[in-house]
Amino acid sequence: MLIWMQGWKSTLVAILAFVSVGGELSTPEAATGFYVNGTKLYDSTGKAFVMRGVNHPHTWYKNDLNAATPAIAETGANTVRVVLSNGSRWIKDDLNAVKSIISLVSQHQMIAVLEVHDATGKDDDASLEAAVDYWISIKGALIGKEDRVFVNIANEWYGNWNSSGWADGYKQAIPKLRNAGIKNTLIVDAAGWGQYPQSIVDEGAAVFASDQLKNTVFSIHMYEYAGKDAATVKTHMDDVLNKGLPLIIGEFGGYHQGADVDEIAIMKYGQQKEVGWLAWSWYGNSPELNDLDLAAGPSGNLTGWGNTVVHGTDGIQQTSKKAGIY
Repeated sequence: MLIWMQGWKSTLVAILAFVSVGGELSTPEAATGFYVNGTKLYDSTGKAFVMRGVNHPHTWYKNDLNAATPAIAETGANTVRVVLSNGSRWIKDDLNAVKSIISLVSQHQMIAVLEVHDATGKDDDASLEAAVDYWISIKGALIGKEDRVFVNIANEWYGNWNSSGWADGYKQAIPKLRNAGIKNTLIVDAAGWGQYPQSIVDEGAAVFASDQLKNTVFSIHMYEYAGKDAATVKTHMDDVLNKGLPLIIGEFGGYHQGADVDEIAIMKYGQQKEVGWLAWSWYGNSPELNDLDLAAGPSGNLTGWGNTVVHGTDGIQQTSKKAGIY
């Protein structure tokens, strides 16, 4: 009887551990990459993973990749969000280019968040569909890289501050990506150019449910609206997390379009709540936005903004931990 009970307990423990990954029975495929469990993100080794990194404007500076990537890695960043184009507005980053990006980022022991920038601020379904079609066209670079590549479906798609239209678009987009065999963790930016977190609060659960792998993370871009002060930052993070949804801050600055952003609160509360963040952006912003440059050129010295993100309290140097695969 004792032997049977011990065996029964061992079996029960194994079942509970199996069920706990993602809150339901996990597939072997899901275990090969990043996965979501409640509000938390885990890497393929089962280690909790909190993004700490920067955005890199690759599609506008394609020749700088080999200089910028090691410089970003030198900051201690565990993640880099890479701007790509599907060819709608800028020169397309094709399959081979994306493979090279992933390879280089991996060599420098960082995780790649890939995003399509062409749909930024657009509300039409066609722009989102074009982003989805792009990912499907380059899925050969994504499949098998689930342990090191996230797919941020479309940067700031849905400029309108409206939840239902945003959700309707993504409830169509996500199943299409999954049905094409793309199993990477997906990232969905909030409506309102990424600055309307209420869209996630209102409809995030429905968007998450449209993912058959239950492996989608939501992203707020914190600038002069979503990140204007500490109370606003806290409220937005808490509102999403209290819905049981996983969250990152996919972009943030310290100052934007003449208005202050509370970057200290974003970094501090992000650390407290284990919410990942990716600062905008490595270099190359237009003159009126150059206070968002983290570095003076692809491998240049850090700016004041860059020093805050890298060396400041709760910055990259203090809080970044590499993914378990490294």
